[in-house]
Amino acid sequence: QLQLVESGGGLVQPGGSLRISCTAAGATLEHYAIGWFRQAPGKEREGVSCIVSGGTSTNYADSVKGRFTISRDNAKNTVYLQMNGLKPEDTGVYYCAADPRVFRWACLRKYEYDYWGQGAQVTVST
Repeated sequence: QLQLVESGGGLVQPGGSLRISCTAAGATLEHYAIGWFRQAPGKEREGVSCIVSGGTSTNYADSVKGRFTISRDNAKNTVYLQMNGLKPEDTGVYYCAADPRVFRWACLRKYEYDYWGQGAQVTVST
């Protein structure tokens, strides 16, 4: 059974950077598409970035393009989300999700994923 654990969240000032990690147990993440989602209080969970299984093809929400970068480290069975130029509106709980059957054109859709982590809080504030 695949289990996902997010880490690296925290408090950062506007304009700062943060890297959050999604580490897996029970399966090899390389064989899964991975999505990063976030949820602010009172708002729907939204797709932020994703990377397809077995490769490097990625997708980003318009709101984070040019600021966020998703990447894999297969040796560590981990997917990262590097977040630069953070804004207060980036605040929320960040979740990683995994599924072996998601294509790039659908990988920002939360309903495509069967496996979810518990979330990591990211707060951008002065």
